Amino acid sequence: MLPPRVVLGTAYYPEYLPRSLGDRVPTDLDLMVAAGITAIRVGESVWSTWEPRDGVFDLEWIRPVLDGARDRGIGVILGTPTYAVPPWLQRAHPEIAAERQTGVPVPWGIRQEIDYGQPAFLFHAERVVRRIVERYRDHPAVIGYQVDNEPGVLLAHNASAFSDFVARLRRKYGDVEALNEAWGLTYWSHRLSDWSELWRPDGNSTPSYDLAWRRFQAARTSEFIGWQASLLRGLRRPGQFVTTCLAYDRPAVADVPLTSQLDVAAGNIYVDVQDGLARPASVSPLDPGWIARSVAELFLAADRVYGSRGEPFLVTETNATSIGGSHQNRPPYDGQLRQLAWAMVSRGARMVEYWHWHSIHHGAETFWGGILGHGLEPGRVYREIAAIGAELAAAGSSVVDLTPDVDVAVLWSNESDWAMQCQPPLAAQGGIPDKASYRTIVEAFYSGILDAGLRPGVVPVERLEAALSAPVVVAAGLYVASDAVLDRLVSYARDGGHLIVGPRTGYADLEARPRAEVAPPRLREAAGMAYQEFENLESAMPLRGLAGHATRWAETLLVDDADVLASYEHPSGPRPIVTSKRFGAGRVTYVGTVPDRALAAALFGESRLWAPSVTALSAVNAAGERLWFVHNWSGTPVTVEPPVPVELGQIELEPWDVRVLKEAQ
Repeated sequence: MLPPRVVLGTAYYPEYLPRSLGDRVPTDLDLMVAAGITAIRVGESVWSTWEPRDGVFDLEWIRPVLDGARDRGIGVILGTPTYAVPPWLQRAHPEIAAERQTGVPVPWGIRQEIDYGQPAFLFHAERVVRRIVERYRDHPAVIGYQVDNEPGVLLAHNASAFSDFVARLRRKYGDVEALNEAWGLTYWSHRLSDWSELWRPDGNSTPSYDLAWRRFQAARTSEFIGWQASLLRGLRRPGQFVTTCLAYDRPAVADVPLTSQLDVAAGNIYVDVQDGLARPASVSPLDPGWIARSVAELFLAADRVYGSRGEPFLVTETNATSIGGSHQNRPPYDGQLRQLAWAMVSRGARMVEYWHWHSIHHGAETFWGGILGHGLEPGRVYREIAAIGAELAAAGSSVVDLTPDVDVAVLWSNESDWAMQCQPPLAAQGGIPDKASYRTIVEAFYSGILDAGLRPGVVPVERLEAALSAPVVVAAGLYVASDAVLDRLVSYARDGGHLIVGPRTGYADLEARPRAEVAPPRLREAAGMAYQEFENLESAMPLRGLAGHATRWAETLLVDDADVLASYEHPSGPRPIVTSKRFGAGRVTYVGTVPDRALAAALFGESRLWAPSVTALSAVNAAGERLWFVHNWSGTPVTVEPPVPVELGQIELEPWDVRVLKEAQ
């Protein structure tokens, strides 16, 4: 149902406007048309408007929006309002409240405070979804549905959830003796004699338990979204798609099984703009998580959405201007919104949708800025988005359904991330555990690929075979890994691929137990090295042999028959930290540290950067044409000589500029 070009969209909430402003719907929709906005997302946040009292529905309030969109050729993505339940429901059924701790309900007054496994919630959720969809599925403006919104925000500790968890463990392990062995419950006298003795997760200290609990919570989220998606498929009109918008940092989300139940993957990509988008990158003061803090993290976020299904995706939310709390006011520099839109398109985005159309005049997100500010008049942001709309319209089908080119595939493992949140290998400032250890390790390697002028891609470990078509594969921080995955990586190298292995890879099995063999488990022969000791580095250590530094972590590498590419100066003497070995028809390079920017780039060979502030990524369209997306992430103009033949030869890029070029045939 999407038109044959990249869709520019926005979330639209006229119901949030003060009534004193009157009916702005025609004005807003006309402004959208003028800006090239051809899709809006509506209705997902206001269950209490759809159903103000139990069983009393008001379904007509949205009709003027849908009719106006139809009259102007704007497609509508209709949301199901199940993530923000009405007060009457939580009062009638207090048991639906989620518990972040056993017996302690989440206080009401935010959103997503519910445990979506509760029967009362599911009954009322199905009822309101059916009423909305049955009313509007035949409306010509409705092109698709978003079920729920940013699911997986918490780990529900409700008694019913825990009972379900235990039941699933019983089905998997059969008896408690098998569980005792799998989780090592002899430790600290945790052995069970009966399933009733399994303790609640609040005070748990067993890593295997923690990983099982995270898997269970992610499965519940996937099942809930799958339940809604199945419901919608039985109700929708042919041709309408079903998706949800994922925040990939949510604690109870496993994107591959979840998106497999949808028609298209969709994610939210928020970005720290202004100097956060400068290259070379500086250290961001923001914590890792929901917002990309650099150009590398922006591309990585987009690659993760593409990687969920290995196909083009939708961006359901991205910032139009300042995004965050009332104290986080960083509107983009001139040109940066255009840069961001083309960056997401270059990685396969089929739609770029801004959150949101107008800044909200009340509530928690009052200062999460919209395309129109609180004054509701078009300004600089509106004009820049209108220019993006014109460019996307002019590009037409040439930038639709792109397949990004990948020189280096980076494996992503949600389970390794969860395990490293439980037992972080890295220390944050002050020596406290760094729960972002996994992301820190992976992002270091990903950034190095960009800094070397190569084209990265992110592939979930569940889709391993898709990664192995790349000439180089990075497995860094892959702490939780099956024997089969590790063996397949070895065969990839043997058959001619270049495998780059980073810290902690393969160290633990699928129960998050360290393997009882010298590290790197199952990779030692192929890598030609081993290690038995590791340590945290309090300061960056300069290297011999390669540019850059070892940072934060060092494994004491014992070299068998590998070549030493780099060593660092340890108080006990020089120690190898990067090795490489020819293995079969391919190669295995081992990196026993978190590389800094210089080392990370050096791992991928001589730099092919077009210029220090420039990234150049490419993708192939449906017509077989290769397009290059060349960005200048800098406030200074730059002229570059492309290393590949493109339409215009030498390229002049203005500050915060982007050019889309077709490779000469």
